[in-house]
Amino acid sequence: MKSKVNEIAISYSGSTKANLLPKVTCSQSAADIAYSQWNKETIELHETFKIMLLNNANKVKGIYEVSNGGITGTLVDVRILFAVLLKSLTTAVILLHNHPSGTLRPSESDKSLTQKIKKAGDLLDIKVLDHLIISPDGDYYSFADNGIL
Repeated sequence: MKSKVNEIAISYSGSTKANLLPKVTCSQSAADIAYSQWNKETIELHETFKIMLLNNANKVKGIYEVSNGGITGTLVDVRILFAVLLKSLTTAVILLHNHPSGTLRPSESDKSLTQKIKKAGDLLDIKVLDHLIISPDGDYYSFADNGIL
């Protein structure tokens, strides 16, 4: 009897024409794109971790929700995160998560996770351009702008 193996698929909805994709030029443009896509009904309720997938021209291919957690944190499986990045042929990524409290200061676990993802990205030639913490009112904190990436 032959065993079957499931095929994993990444799908895109909406336009995939490169000239129509929004371009990230700085942390503010990335934060604006991320915030515009965030569910405003839940941004104050629980922490969510997402990744912004970018092509070589820093155009946004899509945003993928990696995990959804509780009031003070969410568990990120780095293997799932990289499975999506590799399957979607992503060359650069911006990490995103919200702090429901509105506090923009990164925790030690935020910093540790960022370094872990950055190290893995270096091995796989996927650039981690930034990690943004988004607040419910649209403010943000950029790890790159603050020199901790």
